[in-house]
Amino acid sequence: MGACKIFMYVALLAITSYVALGTDPNQLQDFCVGVNEPLEGLFVNGVFCKDPMRVSPDDFVFKGLNPGDTDNKLGFAATVVQATNLGGLNTLGISLARLDFAPYGLNPPHTHPRATEIFTVLEGTFYVGFVTSNPPQGPNKLFTKLLNKGDVFVFPQGLIHFQFNVGHTPGFGISGLSSQNPGLITIANAVFGSDPPISVDVLAKGFQIQDNLVKYLQDQFGSPNNY
Repeated sequence: MGACKIFMYVALLAITSYVALGTDPNQLQDFCVGVNEPLEGLFVNGVFCKDPMRVSPDDFVFKGLNPGDTDNKLGFAATVVQATNLGGLNTLGISLARLDFAPYGLNPPHTHPRATEIFTVLEGTFYVGFVTSNPPQGPNKLFTKLLNKGDVFVFPQGLIHFQFNVGHTPGFGISGLSSQNPGLITIANAVFGSDPPISVDVLAKGFQIQDNLVKYLQDQFGSPNNY
């Protein structure tokens, strides 16, 4: 009986330890306004914390969440608000972005490795979706929806997703992200625009396409994007 209780205690400790380590740690202060230069030498979440006695209301304000320039190949622009341009967000675990789309503008397939995204349509009609990670059997499943003004859609953390303005007029929305540094991997840019480039042989075999098509795609994505 005693051995059984010990086993249960050990199992419970393992489970609670896993839960504790499987989530972001709670912050240890009210705020940690990020600054570029150290004032007290405290380095948290990639930036130095501002002396709390020197913090002002301005540290918690971002002004100018205005429309972005969608005059590019994709017809898309993202204006991101995160700890790098709003110091008061540091350590709070959230960020947001304004997403602007020209008619038929596209935010191409991409992932946020460290954040779930919740997208709210403020203007326009959008075809959105995400793809599941590799299942044990069968193909990856695509979840899509047509969204109108006022609709909300969630993209789970780390999964490939996209937003496409299918309307004849410009559209935009706001995305909230569950990390102050969600990360961004645009699939085509990462695969075909890396520096140095991935081997043509690797990409041709991986995508089951001809070498000349790989080279063409590398030419298209080899320069930095303008958004």
